[in-house]
Amino acid sequence: MRKFFQRYTPDHATLGKNRVFAMLGKPLQHPCLWHLNRHSAARGIAIGMFCGLIPGPLQMLGAAIACIVARANLPLALATTFYTNPLTIVPLYLVAFTIGRAVTGSDAQFVMPPEKGAQSLLEWGSALMQWLISLGKPLAFGLPVLAVALAVAGYFAVKVLWRLHVQRALKRRRARHAT
Repeated sequence: MRKFFQRYTPDHATLGKNRVFAMLGKPLQHPCLWHLNRHSAARGIAIGMFCGLIPGPLQMLGAAIACIVARANLPLALATTFYTNPLTIVPLYLVAFTIGRAVTGSDAQFVMPPEKGAQSLLEWGSALMQWLISLGKPLAFGLPVLAVALAVAGYFAVKVLWRLHVQRALKRRRARHAT
């Protein structure tokens, strides 16, 4: 699995030669952002899970900044933010809203988001913002709680799965050498 990711992830030296990445400066060229080990992968997944719940198009920017600060695997964090998409965002927001209702003691009701219909993209975007605002305090409290819970779960899931993978590989290697 690690070799698969390393095959498709550029190294920091290659990125330094790319004009776009060179313009963004040295922080994105730090080797820790591109190195794949269980620690950087777990941090990257946790950051991606947390930042995936940031509303709007700021998910990847938030994930990139957090990876630079935490020295986490940037490609994994960016890819992980895609767990929120048009199919999953409403159920995730419903869960966050429910958590927020429990935390705040609110009796507000969840309202489904507006459909696209014949509206322009700008009008629909405005309607979506109004929808988010209408969900108010329960969503505002529920989103960070859910984001932290998903980040913690993602972090420990990667640690456990990585360890199981290493143990299985070690067992196979021992079995090969025993024969």
